[in-house]
Amino acid sequence: MWDEVDVENEEHGGGVSDIETESSSEDDENQENIPPPAAAPASELNVGQPAVRRSKRTASKERHVYVEDDPVGAPGVQLDTTLKHTPLDLFKLFFTPTVVRELCNTTNKYAAENTVGKSYTWSDVDVQEFYHFLGMLQYASLVKLPSVQDYWTRDCVMRQAIPPSIMTQTRFQSLMWNLHLSIPEEDEENDLHKGTPHHNRLFRVQSLFDHMRAACKSSYHPRRELAVDERMVATKAKTGFTQYIRNKPTKWGIKLYVMADSSNGYTVDFSIYTGKNFDSSPQGLSYDAVMDLVQPGFLGTGYHIYVDNFYTSPKLFGALADLKFGACGTYREGRKGCPSSQGVLTKKSPRGTVHWLRQDPVVFVKWMDTREVSMCSTIHPAYASDTVRKKVKSRDGKYSVVEVPCPVPVLEYNKYMGGVDRSDQLIQYYSTRRRLVRELFGVEKTGVPVKRQTSHLPVGCAKDFTSSNRATAGCRRCQHCSAKGVRNTTPWKCQACDVPLCLLLDRNCFAEWHA
Repeated sequence: MWDEVDVENEEHGGGVSDIETESSSEDDENQENIPPPAAAPASELNVGQPAVRRSKRTASKERHVYVEDDPVGAPGVQLDTTLKHTPLDLFKLFFTPTVVRELCNTTNKYAAENTVGKSYTWSDVDVQEFYHFLGMLQYASLVKLPSVQDYWTRDCVMRQAIPPSIMTQTRFQSLMWNLHLSIPEEDEENDLHKGTPHHNRLFRVQSLFDHMRAACKSSYHPRRELAVDERMVATKAKTGFTQYIRNKPTKWGIKLYVMADSSNGYTVDFSIYTGKNFDSSPQGLSYDAVMDLVQPGFLGTGYHIYVDNFYTSPKLFGALADLKFGACGTYREGRKGCPSSQGVLTKKSPRGTVHWLRQDPVVFVKWMDTREVSMCSTIHPAYASDTVRKKVKSRDGKYSVVEVPCPVPVLEYNKYMGGVDRSDQLIQYYSTRRRLVRELFGVEKTGVPVKRQTSHLPVGCAKDFTSSNRATAGCRRCQHCSAKGVRNTTPWKCQACDVPLCLLLDRNCFAEWHA
């Protein structure tokens, strides 16, 4: 039995709700359309306190579950904002010299075995050359030519000035052929387990993938509202888990499950969909995807998670509530654990009609806009006299703006659910790849190579010190350690960069920073 908030409405037509109620990209095989549980007893049904006319029935104040805990940690960028950060500095937060050095080692080891008898001669790649190689990949995404050979052509019309000055065509192609992100011997051992629970389909990229996730979380701490949604990364590679999603701008590619800060679109964490897994939980794929991203050890508690109807289920929302996370999202009719709503709203229901039912800790809300909208939440009341302005067409064909009652979960969902979509938009609108490519290559805007500075020398941070404090005078946070999420202080800095860096026998951040 559903309780109703009756709304006095004129008959309206037209208008479109902001809620997207179409089905998501795929059905969760474990979320079956089974008969819903019996309706909650009358003692569990409560009517809200709307400002509009209420139904004529005995009612008490609606109960709702709020997550009282505030998020742990100061939200925002976790870097020293008093310093100037170039695109290359930010790029090295993710591709640190340590990470690149690991990639060089695995590539060199793979090439030592793979280039025997080949027509070209292999020489080991170092950190600086690997950054140039990454710059070439970025350059190729900016300047798109029909083939790799065209970047080194001598044709006076098609000639490119920068690629030949960075590396030869043979060297670039040899790096492409031998690029390897994992240890070859461990690859072979993992391949022996194909078709078993011990096989990791991401093994060859797992190390870099883990570095990327750690860098996303260490560089920024999110605000309270988070959105979980899918993102497609275009690829033509035969991965075995390439997906098609019709309602995404990129329809073919690798599917990521992304958790983004709703206030600015920052990607807080992500995981890769690799198909049906042996270690999937009985709760299903959508449940596992969200629980993998929600990590109290990093986030703390008190966050509000917004999801669409692919992920929403009472079991997921209950599990998040146990971890002291709130949740809000649209839901599908017939999903396991959701109450029956057959006949609650019809096409003749006035626009703005609200029905709700609580099964602690979840409140289920039905709202009639131009079509029926189904929401559930553990952080909002069903209704709090909120309205939205809608442009509607009357019987005489004239349009007017009217105030339509709207449930709180709908308003908050429309406000915060678009975090991942906003992230995708910002990736397109605010590209710094041109500046990044120049800095990776070490060239000026004119294409002239930048002369290496000879003044990169370690000097003390403090100008004045005494014999008693000379070891600690002027200590500042090491910027290289901060980029890895570690808080270390140092009395040394680079004379040219004016950047504090550790200079110890067992921790030489000065050398790694300038690698």
